[in-house]
Amino acid sequence: MRIGPNLQRRRLNTALAAAGTMAFAPFAAAQNAIAPGTPIKVLIGVPAGGTQDVLTRAIAQEVRDSLGPLIIDNRSGAAGRIAVEAVKSAAPDGRTLLLGTAGMMTMYPSAYKNLTYDPVKDFQPIINAARFELALVVNKDVPANTLADFITWAKAQSGAVSFASYGAGTPSHFLGEMLNRGAGLQMVHVPYRGSTPARQDVMGGSIPVYFDTVGGALQMLPSGRVKVLATSGDKRSPLMPSLPTFVEAGYKDVIATAWFAYFAPARTPKPVVDQLRAEFMRAVNTREVRQLLLQNGMYPLGDNADALLKTMREDTARWAGIMKAVNFQAND
Repeated sequence: MRIGPNLQRRRLNTALAAAGTMAFAPFAAAQNAIAPGTPIKVLIGVPAGGTQDVLTRAIAQEVRDSLGPLIIDNRSGAAGRIAVEAVKSAAPDGRTLLLGTAGMMTMYPSAYKNLTYDPVKDFQPIINAARFELALVVNKDVPANTLADFITWAKAQSGAVSFASYGAGTPSHFLGEMLNRGAGLQMVHVPYRGSTPARQDVMGGSIPVYFDTVGGALQMLPSGRVKVLATSGDKRSPLMPSLPTFVEAGYKDVIATAWFAYFAPARTPKPVVDQLRAEFMRAVNTREVRQLLLQNGMYPLGDNADALLKTMREDTARWAGIMKAVNFQAND
């Protein structure tokens, strides 16, 4: 059968278009997908040695073959905002990520009048990796072995008790403020640049009270230099089941849970974000990572982007109400 010239041209054009698409597809994938090789830097807004490092190192072990090495970059200062700003302005290629906290992403928008980033618009959510509770930790020389003893002692000090947090405007800070409000105390807040220096000072006796993560409290207990009196969840922590919660002790509004989530800069290509999410999700759900997180006071989550954004919206509204109630405004 003879083929006319018009049909020949149409077939030729179709073949050329298909060939062009096939040639472009690997190039597009190469531009957007992450291949092992160049390290991925994860910025953490507190000094080295905390639970955020533990979490990221655990994930790094699991994704090394598929994504390449994950390098921790501790950028402490400005209550973690230095790390957030660095990731916001980083190239959107999946090679610079943020380990975002509940403080950075849901509390700071209400705490700081002149916050220079938008947690939703400036970042691509990857995965909410872990949740944790906090605990009331006191130096061994504080004359209190129960929460009730502590409240009695703190009231008798007439505003002379200081409490440490791992940063202004964080869940650690506001747990102290909520207990002040709920129990009628006048403790004075002393913000630290991360958990490690705060732990050193409460163990050393430089400051008598610290609201740490449950995992951090567990790390300090073997030293014999601190006591842990209560935890901050709505029910007892399975990691410290003998301790009451503040709610259980009658302080129904003294609840604080927080989380660690990973974010990429806005405009990071979807294939890159999808690959990071899949690999991080796989890592968090391995038995080895889950066990390590539990040993360090964290509960594995693995929430996807939609669930993380929902959590952020709900937490932002809740913390805004608490800050308004205690009349808190951070210094910019």
